[in-house]
Amino acid sequence: MASYTKAAQQWATFARAWYLIDGKMQPPGKLAAVGVIRLQGTHKPVYHALSDCGDHVVIINTRHIAFSGNKWEQKVYSSHTGYPGGLKQVTATQLHLKDPTAIVKLAIYRMLPKNLHRRTMMQRLHLFPEDVIPEDIRNNLVEELAQPRRIPKRLDEYTQEEIDAFPMLWTPPKDYRKM
Repeated sequence: MASYTKAAQQWATFARAWYLIDGKMQPPGKLAAVGVIRLQGTHKPVYHALSDCGDHVVIINTRHIAFSGNKWEQKVYSSHTGYPGGLKQVTATQLHLKDPTAIVKLAIYRMLPKNLHRRTMMQRLHLFPEDVIPEDIRNNLVEELAQPRRIPKRLDEYTQEEIDAFPMLWTPPKDYRKM
């Protein structure tokens, strides 16, 4: 009887969980940093570099990722066909318009360790451009991970009470007129 409980305990320890990450207004590098930890299984106490104990990661809203600065125009993704003159370069905007999941996929792929486990780990990554998830994947989800970056509120999302409660930085003089 003891071996049965040990087997069940070991199965539960190595079972693959499914995690959900919302990519709305998040930088791809931050999403990749959170996703790679779960894909590799480094968050588990039984992690070993040679064992494949990672979990499934589902990232939604990859169409709505955010780059800081002018990276949409300045960041260049390069590939080579292997033939002379076969260097292909596209900006982040062009790649995102062609495939909304490609930027996050490349960020995670490049952040994973460069060994034989990388392709296996990438098979456990599920990317969706919107928040629509197939029913069979939705049933498997165990936990939604917190977004790595806090989303700032837009000005139209504040209520009038919040605006009135915000401290004034300076008091306009009596002869001040608005244009």
